[in-house]
Amino acid sequence: MASYISFDGASNKYPSRRSVVYGKNGMVCTSQALAAQAGLDVLKRGGNAVDAAIATAISLTVLEPPSNGIGSDLFALVWYKGKLYGLNGSGPSPMALTREKVLGKLGTYDRAKDNYADSGEILDLSSSDMPDHGWETVTIPGAPASWKALHERFGAAEFGSLFEAAISYAEEGFPLQPVCSKLWKKNAPKVSGLKNEIMYLPMLETFFNNKELDPGSVVKLPEMGKTLRRLAESRCNSFYTGDIAREIIRFSCETGGYLTEEDLHNYRPEWVEPIRLNYRGCDVCEIPPNGHGLVVLMTLNILRHVSLAEKDNPETVHKQLEAMKIGFTDGKMYIADPRYMKANVDYFLSKEYGKKRAGEIRTEAHLPRPVDLNCGGTVYLCTADKEGNMVSLIQSHFNNFGSKLSVPGTGILLNNRGKNFSLDPEHDNCLAPGKKPYHTIIPGFLMKDGEPVGPFGVMGAFMQPQGQVQVVNNLVDFGLNPQEALDAPRWQWTGGKTVEVEASFDQTMVENLKQRGHDIKVMEEFTSFGRGQIIVRQPDGVYAAATEPRADGVVAAW
Repeated sequence: MASYISFDGASNKYPSRRSVVYGKNGMVCTSQALAAQAGLDVLKRGGNAVDAAIATAISLTVLEPPSNGIGSDLFALVWYKGKLYGLNGSGPSPMALTREKVLGKLGTYDRAKDNYADSGEILDLSSSDMPDHGWETVTIPGAPASWKALHERFGAAEFGSLFEAAISYAEEGFPLQPVCSKLWKKNAPKVSGLKNEIMYLPMLETFFNNKELDPGSVVKLPEMGKTLRRLAESRCNSFYTGDIAREIIRFSCETGGYLTEEDLHNYRPEWVEPIRLNYRGCDVCEIPPNGHGLVVLMTLNILRHVSLAEKDNPETVHKQLEAMKIGFTDGKMYIADPRYMKANVDYFLSKEYGKKRAGEIRTEAHLPRPVDLNCGGTVYLCTADKEGNMVSLIQSHFNNFGSKLSVPGTGILLNNRGKNFSLDPEHDNCLAPGKKPYHTIIPGFLMKDGEPVGPFGVMGAFMQPQGQVQVVNNLVDFGLNPQEALDAPRWQWTGGKTVEVEASFDQTMVENLKQRGHDIKVMEEFTSFGRGQIIVRQPDGVYAAATEPRADGVVAAW
């Protein structure tokens, strides 16, 4: 990209010092500065925290296409006038999609790749025998219906006005931010191999062909702009029952998809009661299954039954890792669409479960097996307004550019959430028509003594529960401020005894963890360690907020 002076906009030679940001009238935190400003503008015009969250989420579909889009899913926790509400905006598989059809295309099935070989051990956290992309991975997109549902229940601003910034950026162009540029360019060689398959050509044409993707390069997505205009005018109804729906179904029929008019017409996001766990005096709140927010609560349930020393201590990290492995092992075994889930969520939140699993933590790294029940994952944003309302919202394709399927002429990328289904017929999460898969997007919310503390979240697939646990520990156990809680070096369990740590991790701690049996890999690449945001409401009504140093984010405050 041409410049009056020469520099690399993606370079980070020195650690940046970020401070906590304080504000009184409103805040928007997310991974993209222009999206945060779009939300803040809504607040300044008299909208509330929910309006700001919707406007920010819609803007992010344009400004961060690798991570989310109009065809994404959405989960949200909303604190509104003294009560916490949960919205599950994930979609089910099409009614025409069956396990047998997927197996017919794959030609083989390896149960070990569904994470549970005969040993019951998770050998690769993100492994699945489902395809990575294509129609077999597409579930009914829930984001547009969720924007509408949030606004109908809580919104104050005119619905169409929440699309204005996104439409402007799509039609007039926006400069790419460094981390988004990096993710976009990283995917270019991966998708280039799809150019000989007709169904992937619209995605390549819209998001890759003739696109300058360096930081600061101006990108235009005019097809998305037109679609967003139609959604604004129809209150998103056209996505499920109107002209946009017909275009989606036509594309599905012409390219071997499974979506039908009935699938789209019958979709509704679901209002749910948040689940919560009291962790050392703070209530940590999550969306219940099919999301894996339960993994966060299971892990914290285990950790509340062990003592944690100071933060920068190898014994502390070892206990965190072992608890996380247990939480994920049980989560991957039992979490599913609640209509199919045999396990009782209350058991995983009980002291009985926490004590039992905490007692299994040893001084050496181990591979946990799922608990015997007979014995007993994106973009994230959070907003706040001067009335004390707050929103924790997450929106995602799942993998970058989702299913790699983009509806011609619309800019709509379809998600690949179905990749998280199991093909094991004995598993509660086994693929079935009209069923929701195990879901990785999880907004978080903290409360204390019935009062709202604030929204928090860390996006990044299977890093999300791990990032949330580390953030909660940093805030509650170690007394770090919100920015320190996000800045702190992170670890990530990826399966087996393999643990990835950031390059800033203390080398002495790395060696100690290796001696305990952990297979430690020091990673220079930072994008896999999650990208988070935090808003904390203080008793005097002032907000303290922080944004992720691993992303392009800012705190927009008023």
